[in-house]
Amino acid sequence: MTSIAAVTLDVADPTAARHFYSTAFGLDTQVRLRASEAPTTGFRGFTLSLTVSQPSTVNSLVDAALEAGATPLKPVSKSIWGYGGVVQAPDGTIWKVATSAKKDTGPATRQIDEIVLLLGVADVVASKRFYAGQGLAVAKSFGRVYVEFEAGASPVKLALYRRRALAKDAGVSPDGTGSHRLVIGGDAGAFTDPDGFAWEASSSALAS
Repeated sequence: MTSIAAVTLDVADPTAARHFYSTAFGLDTQVRLRASEAPTTGFRGFTLSLTVSQPSTVNSLVDAALEAGATPLKPVSKSIWGYGGVVQAPDGTIWKVATSAKKDTGPATRQIDEIVLLLGVADVVASKRFYAGQGLAVAKSFGRVYVEFEAGASPVKLALYRRRALAKDAGVSPDGTGSHRLVIGGDAGAFTDPDGFAWEASSSALAS
């Protein structure tokens, strides 16, 4: 089964970005960084989501991100699906921190249960078909709205969402041009999907 071995963010300053992600979210090997000055404006077409177990953990991670220099896009709040907020890292990447739990069941931690890469696509059905053809196994599918793939042993799960809906969920305009500033590494080889997201062959172990 095809899965993601690594997610690489193209950033202007890898050293500063590495410090931010370590300080804000405790991320080290899960997200890789690469120096790039590729032109990009507005919404880059994707978000990264951190799923956690309870509201206090959401608060802990969002507060740490803001203290480390992130910009708030959506304040932490309750909703019908749970509790969460959205921030933008100094390098421009949009991060959502959320939980489906409405109440705390223990003391606040910084434990991340799941990392989800959400790609904003023009046609969810067409992109689902494309990725199934690349060997990714569908875990959940909600028509033309949302698709989630099996993660396997990967530290990052892939999901597809309509671009405009994803931008709205992130609290930003869907308009954007230029580079996605994202490269996805996997065992399916190098290819570019229908929305211009680039994959590269990764020979690294999933745990590396």
